[in-house]
Amino acid sequence: MMSATEQEITKKIQGLLASQRLAVLSTQRDGQPYSSLMAFAFTTDLASIVVATGKSTRKHQNLLQESRVSLLVDNRTNSESDFHSAEALTVIGKAQMIEEAERLGLEQIYLQRHPFLQEFLASPSTAFLKIAVSRYLLVSRFQDVMEYKIGNINDLLL
Repeated sequence: MMSATEQEITKKIQGLLASQRLAVLSTQRDGQPYSSLMAFAFTTDLASIVVATGKSTRKHQNLLQESRVSLLVDNRTNSESDFHSAEALTVIGKAQMIEEAERLGLEQIYLQRHPFLQEFLASPSTAFLKIAVSRYLLVSRFQDVMEYKIGNINDLLL
């Protein structure tokens, strides 16, 4: 059973994820970071984020070499009020190929948010990936940080 604090942070995380349709995915290769703007969807238990990308892209090649990733989701408006009210969520996890048994359910979640990407998702040249989340870091007012861990971090990041 979740504590009141855990319930509060999961509600905030779900709210921010639900309010945004794009995130910045950070990958790396040979020590060089690389960032990409990505459409995403998430499971209600917050354990998984799903993304799709072309198999020939640099980010997909990076993920084949190093599966550890982070995503940044934020609600900035590029105005002065951001310094007081913007929230940024860093998602830390490991990208994985989606098992056939869970593909249909995750496709439905993804296409419910992004129905215009149906043809792209169905293409054999598209990789559909799940990010197994290990933790979330929610920052508000540029200094208030809340952390929410999913499962056993050591199992997910090895």
